[in-house]
This record gives sequence, C-alpha cells and structure tokens, in this order.
Amino acid sequence: HKQRTQTWNTNIFHTKISKPITNESDMKDLQNDLNSVTEWSKRNNMTLHEDKFEYICHAALRSNSLLELPFTNDILQYSTNKGALRVTSQVKDLGILVSSNLSWATHIRSICQRARQKAAWVLSVFHSRRPDVMLTLYKSMVRSLLEYCSPLWNPTKIGEIQELEGVQKTITSKIAGCQDLNYWERLQKLSLMSLQRRRERFIMLTMWKILHGKTSNDLNISFQQRSRTGTKAVVPSVNHVSSAFHQSLYDSSFAVIGPKLWNCVPNHLNCITEFDLFKSELTAFLMKVPDTPPAKGYSPKNSNSVLAWRMDNSASALWGGRRS
Repeated sequence: HKQRTQTWNTNIFHTKISKPITNESDMKDLQNDLNSVTEWSKRNNMTLHEDKFEYICHAALRSNSLLELPFTNDILQYSTNKGALRVTSQVKDLGILVSSNLSWATHIRSICQRARQKAAWVLSVFHSRRPDVMLTLYKSMVRSLLEYCSPLWNPTKIGEIQELEGVQKTITSKIAGCQDLNYWERLQKLSLMSLQRRRERFIMLTMWKILHGKTSNDLNISFQQRSRTGTKAVVPSVNHVSSAFHQSLYDSSFAVIGPKLWNCVPNHLNCITEFDLFKSELTAFLMKVPDTPPAKGYSPKNSNSVLAWRMDNSASALWGGRRS
C-alpha cells in the first residue's frame, strides 16, 4: 500500500462514502465507516440492500503497475454482512455514470444512445415535419436527455462533442425546409444553438448563480471586481506537481472551465444582478457569436468554444474589439 493514493466510492441508493487511500490504516477507517452506516440503518429500522453495494476505485498513481494486476482488488477489499463488495468500473450517481478512469466517455455514449432511441420513436410516431412541431418534440423529449447535469461532464474532446452534436444534426435534417441545408445552416435557420454552445451557456449561468450565492460554491471559486472589465473569476493556476494526465482532467473540469467562460461574458452583462434578465441577455449575445460546432463531415475554423471565438479577430467586435 506504499505511496498509493486512491479514492473509493460506494452507492447505497443515494448514499456515498469516499476516502483517499494511502495506507492500510486508511482502508481500516473506510471499512469502519461502512460498518457505521449499516449499523446506523439497523438502529433506525432502515433496510439497506447490502447485496447491491458496490465500490469504484479511482487510481491517483496511474504509473504504478501494481494497480493493474489481478490481485489488486483482493488487497483493496471491503465487505458487509452480505459478503465482499462488488468491484465495478462505473457507478450511476443521480443519473450520471461515473467511471473509474475519471472519463465521461461512457456517460456520453449512454445518453447519446438514449437520445437516438427517443428521436427514432418521435419520428415514427409523429408524422408532421413542420418546424414548430419538430422543434417542440425535440426540445422537450430528446435534447433534455443530452443536457442533464451537463456542466459536470461537459466534454472537451472533439470525438465526444461530435457524438453529441450528431443527435441534433440528424433530427434537424428531417425538418421540413431544412433537408438541403448543411448542419451549420440549419442551426441558423431554426435559431438553434449547437449543443456545445448550450453547454457553455449553462456553465456561464451556473457561474452567475455561484457569484450571487444562488447555489453552493463547493469548489471555492473566487471573483474579483475590476474597474475596467467588471466582475471576473479567478482561474486556478497550473499545478506543476500533478501528472500531465491529472492536470488535463483538471483543466477540463468545471473548476477551470467555469471561470474561463465567465471571463468571456461581456462587461455590460456580468454586472446584471437579476437572473432572468442576465439569462435572456446572455442568450441574445451568444446567438450572435459564430456557431460552427465540430461535427462529422465538417471542418470548423476552430474548436467553436466561446473561448476560441473570444480570441478570434473575426468575432472580437462582439467584445468591443478588446481581449480582456
């Protein structure tokens, strides 16, 4: 167990226990925590399905080859009265699939599959292809599946962005009057944002809520008031001690992407203190920003992130021609 740092999680319906594991003592503490939960449930006449307990292990030291050996999970073993906990590579936490490798690829594939199935059902049951009918069905029954809790799992890999956009790309191609237009043109004609742009919009809205105390700030994101540019978020600095793998994960997380996107909100918007007004004004602004998302068969000018357009000379006029 020397110099091994791991995080163990278990789902007990909506109950989770997690702890960094660096030595055998930590393992005993975690087992004691698990015992305490099961004993507490019995004292309060609650029945937990102990045979459904499972645990997932996030390995911090990926370079340690011992973690890949078959007997590793036998060493890191936890149990209840029903026996040893089942080791799993992924668990579902409030509808989100969390993987042991800290990747969101499995979750994204899952929601894309569900959305494609729902889209196929919509197209088979409703025969009208009028834009108003199709957009209402799409927004309420399909798109919602692709956006649940998206600030958490917002992807930065092109392949994952393309897979998500593929669902919207397919269903918009069935709408009357759009069959001869390419995907980017369909977005403009239908006044739709790409799913990528909507996810970044959700992140900006969440940042506003954090700034104004409307939601919890568990990540301790801080803001600074500047006379020239208004309220800006503090972007975390690079941790030179972390491995490239973990730094990459961190850089794509809400803790970093959130402040960066907030700092792209124009000065005249980041000072708005009423949420509905901020939401409508932000939406109107983002509809003006070029929206050419990565999609199979298309070659966008850049990543299409607001971060990329903020630095693009062709769109700098939207920010007053300045890069803050």
